[in-house]
Amino acid sequence: MALWTVHGNGRRLVRDAVVASEERLSWPLTIGFGLQHLLAMFGTTTLVPLLTGFPVTTTLLLSGLGTLLFLLLTRNRVPSYLGASVAFVVPLGAASDEAGASPSALLGGVMVVGLVVIAVGVAVKALGVRLLESAMPPVVTGAIVLMIGLSLAPQSVSSFDQQRVPAALTLGTVVLLTVISRGMAGRAAVLIGVLVGWGYSALAGDLAQERVDELIAAPWFGLPQLITPQVHISVMPFVLPLVVVLVAEHVAHLKAVAAMSGRDLDPYVGDALIGGGLATTLSGSAGGSALSSYAANIGVMAATRVYSTAACLVAALAAIVLSFSPKLGALINTIPLGVLGGATLVLFGLLALVGARIWLDARVDLADPVNLVVLGTAVIAGVGDLTLQVGELRVTGMVWGSVGIVLVYPLLRRLADARNAARER
Repeated sequence: MALWTVHGNGRRLVRDAVVASEERLSWPLTIGFGLQHLLAMFGTTTLVPLLTGFPVTTTLLLSGLGTLLFLLLTRNRVPSYLGASVAFVVPLGAASDEAGASPSALLGGVMVVGLVVIAVGVAVKALGVRLLESAMPPVVTGAIVLMIGLSLAPQSVSSFDQQRVPAALTLGTVVLLTVISRGMAGRAAVLIGVLVGWGYSALAGDLAQERVDELIAAPWFGLPQLITPQVHISVMPFVLPLVVVLVAEHVAHLKAVAAMSGRDLDPYVGDALIGGGLATTLSGSAGGSALSSYAANIGVMAATRVYSTAACLVAALAAIVLSFSPKLGALINTIPLGVLGGATLVLFGLLALVGARIWLDARVDLADPVNLVVLGTAVIAGVGDLTLQVGELRVTGMVWGSVGIVLVYPLLRRLADARNAARER
């Protein structure tokens, strides 16, 4: 039995048609959509290991393998690309600076986080998805999706300001093709927009010279460096709160894709958590960063309405190939930050609005004081990156915002419901 059925004739799409996870287009078109996912994840997936001291090519290899593992465990029903998690940058940096943790010890922390996420996934599989829904109802997942999308806005705007002309060309191309084109060009708007901005920068001589030099000097073939992890108790206080962040991100990703595609993905929540946890465990066991679903890739699906896991498979295989070819990786790394900023300005905005859509579909009462106070505070903290200092531990707004939404909201909801019930007696 084929893994994917061909959507229509595989070459032409009706304007508002949705390509489901178990469908694909012709392989040339599928490869094109996979390249959009590759470009969407590449910048951050190579930046995070640089910031945390891990080998870039190793993280690239393990993100590809982790994505393949995720697709396998979710039985090809949940489209996703697992890239290096930005949420780990500050906690790992704090563990290194304040606890003296070595790269091997940091990897041990990443591996333990992955194992705990697996345990959560097993519990959800055993006890049912209602276990998670009681703690993460639509009002919570919508807030997390919104927070993730908006929290990335400063990064996107900062990149846009680096080179405004190619950024504007990229942004304009993506928007115009998405809105005006009724054919395949509209579906491939992100890829075409990036190529337009990249081509302009190359012709104008605006490519960063150091990246061009790295491209010239990079060998065509090289083996990724593998590192053996070591588990140290001193690292755990810095990384264990990130379990909630990874669980929240995976569940929010599932809810976002379900809302956009009109599919019920609740039966796959446990599988997604197990797959995501195994991917992070695998990555930490060999020298890569923690892995999570990527906002930019969700944005690509929202823009193209192509949810085919075949496209995610192509992106994963391409990442694995790039990890063994520093030359090809260096070529993609010459894409100017401004070009990526122009593309992500659209993608992150789409993701943020998906969070609002989850609220609308669930008819969340935004006049409810509990919803307004808890969700509003957490979202602003995450978007503004309000960092809290707890002893030697620094907790970023994204981390404590997610933890606050997931842990505090259900408690306050029960308290408010009990108060209302008492008043009615």
